[in-house]
Amino acid sequence: MTDTPGWASPGSAPSPDGREPGASGPDGPTDRPGPAEPAAQPGAHPQGSGPKWSSEQPPAGQWSAPTGPPSPGQAPPPPPPGPGWGGAQPGGPGGYGGGAHGGPPGGHGGYGAPGGPGAWGGWNGGWGGPPPAAKPGVIPLRPLGVGEILDGAVSTMRTYWRTVLGISLTVAVLTQLGVLLLQGFVLKDSETTATLNNPDASADEVLRVLGSLAVGSGVVLVISVVASIIATALLTTVTSRAVLGKPVSAGEAWRDARQQVPKLFGLLFLLGLISFGVMLAGALPGIVSAVAGGGKGATIALFVLGLLAAFVVLVWLTVRFSLSSPALMLERQGIVKSIGRSAKLVRGSWWRVLGIQLLAAIIANIVSSLVVIPFTLIAGAAGGEGMVGIFSTTTSETPSWTFLILSAIGSVIGAMLTLPINAGVTVLLYIDQRIRREALDLELARAAGVQGPTASTPGPVPGS
Repeated sequence: MTDTPGWASPGSAPSPDGREPGASGPDGPTDRPGPAEPAAQPGAHPQGSGPKWSSEQPPAGQWSAPTGPPSPGQAPPPPPPGPGWGGAQPGGPGGYGGGAHGGPPGGHGGYGAPGGPGAWGGWNGGWGGPPPAAKPGVIPLRPLGVGEILDGAVSTMRTYWRTVLGISLTVAVLTQLGVLLLQGFVLKDSETTATLNNPDASADEVLRVLGSLAVGSGVVLVISVVASIIATALLTTVTSRAVLGKPVSAGEAWRDARQQVPKLFGLLFLLGLISFGVMLAGALPGIVSAVAGGGKGATIALFVLGLLAAFVVLVWLTVRFSLSSPALMLERQGIVKSIGRSAKLVRGSWWRVLGIQLLAAIIANIVSSLVVIPFTLIAGAAGGEGMVGIFSTTTSETPSWTFLILSAIGSVIGAMLTLPINAGVTVLLYIDQRIRREALDLELARAAGVQGPTASTPGPVPGS
């Protein structure tokens, strides 16, 4: 499996000499004799120019605890240390320091290496808790909580606001421009309005008006879908770079994402076909009953129950396949493999993924409403519709151009703020699931150039 440029696949092969990546120090214990060096005998003087041992003392590293009672006049040995500072004897793991009386000099349990098991300031029973995880970008490289995923999406938009808001603004302007033209030239057409409001209009006139509306709506839908897909691809690339703390421009994001954009169109088209198939399968019993001449009550019941069951299945599949887009963009996968990857990552976390995405959607809609509603009220006052005209559904007058333009401006600003939040949450949720299942944090730390033990040390997760 291949990942985003700069991301390696989870896990790495050991080095040719069989040692773990990043290991340091000698390959074997330093107190063992070499093949050409005889083992030291008790009482012998060690070779070299260092301090000499007397003949009554063994060399370093060969002390043993006394087994018999102490001789007269000899003080009893001190009791073993209880739980407290370090929790280990000097020289042992977590002691005051390595050296001749215990662990190797400068070992992980030494005085100068906090973070070893039981060391002063270490996290295994020490004072300060686990060391913090590395955070080269907008999120810490460890399993994320709900708040951290939402904060990461907002931080991406705030840190790289030129790129993110530029992409979102372009998409929002194109979409709302299509809607504005549809409302201004098709729905405002006097002939269209008169035909729709005339109960005596012929079937041909109604079909012609509905056909023009369908064409206009179809054009707007195509523009919206194309713009949203391209924005999703670009924002996915921007968010993945933001996790590594690497800035990216809109042009760089497009160069990274353009090879996968056609596959992203195919993915969304396939997901749309699946959704249509599920709903059709749910309505099929009712259709069969209606064609077979079944009772009206039974046919309606079959329709309702079938569509409810299809809706439940559709929600389940939507959440299960919701990570397909970032899997396709960041792993350079094919369409079918991306769907399978999403199903694998969501398995066992369906409710969590649903809850986070639902919460993100609610927050995005609230933010959008806080922008759109004031612009709608201002548009109603400036265009002459007033509060009654805005909420009335019985008036035959079409809204003015002033109302349409001001409302479109509010919709553009709302979409410009909410689109990055939704896209960022989806990407960060995908990264979080891979961190939890595949230790992607190690590969992200390596790609970000993070050094030190905190690159792969999990920190506290404030929520999940």
